[in-house]
Amino acid sequence: MPTTVGFSLEQLARHGGAEGPHRDGWGVAFYAGRDALLLREPGAASESELVRHIEKYGPPSELVISHIRLATRGEPALQNTQPFMRELGGRSHVFSHNGELDGMDLPPDDIRARFQPVGDTDSEVAFCVLLERVAALWEANGRQLPPLGTRLDMVADFAAELRGYGVANFLYADSDTLFIHAHRRIPPGGVEVQPGLHVLERSCREEAPDLSGSGVMLEPVQQTLTLVASVPLTDESWRPLSEGEVLAIKRGRILERRAR
Repeated sequence: MPTTVGFSLEQLARHGGAEGPHRDGWGVAFYAGRDALLLREPGAASESELVRHIEKYGPPSELVISHIRLATRGEPALQNTQPFMRELGGRSHVFSHNGELDGMDLPPDDIRARFQPVGDTDSEVAFCVLLERVAALWEANGRQLPPLGTRLDMVADFAAELRGYGVANFLYADSDTLFIHAHRRIPPGGVEVQPGLHVLERSCREEAPDLSGSGVMLEPVQQTLTLVASVPLTDESWRPLSEGEVLAIKRGRILERRAR
């Protein structure tokens, strides 16, 4: 069910300059059906008044992607700030990457490719390459959703190839499903460690008010959430993801897994 992410965003923002070095930009995408509201700034999330506003008044959503940036390629600028978003198949696709990809550039014969980077980051190049890979599948289906298994297989194949360029954790959403790829992580100090991502599954039951006296019967509401982050944001039991693990998440539930 749609929910707000004020607490989670607050915890993430602390790492964006106050309790961590990732102060070179932040962004958050809130999905609403096929489209997404994308807000970004090229400064520290921990110092942003816009982040404070979103924590209090951000829209409820079934799918949210947020990112804080430590610049390794490309200057701190809006064009280099994640998440990135493009249209494909009449839907907003959103991508966020954590890591460094050595040699990840569009080949010369891709100069006429539909998807071109606006900024200078290896992350945006990776997103453009991914969209070029899946474009034929989406275009063949018109405005209909391609099968989940086929989409997941393509994302997993791309993720396996991306690991050849370097650290390749990413979140990718096609407005229907969130795809997660876990690899390694580069903490302050520059030495790669595992895991690259952690996941936490939550489920809670909200009892409905008793309106039986008025002849109205309401069923309890079951809320299910799946949170994914580079490092655990709370003291709960987050599960570390294995290197190369790819998840497909929809409406708060992990539906399928792949490993390449």
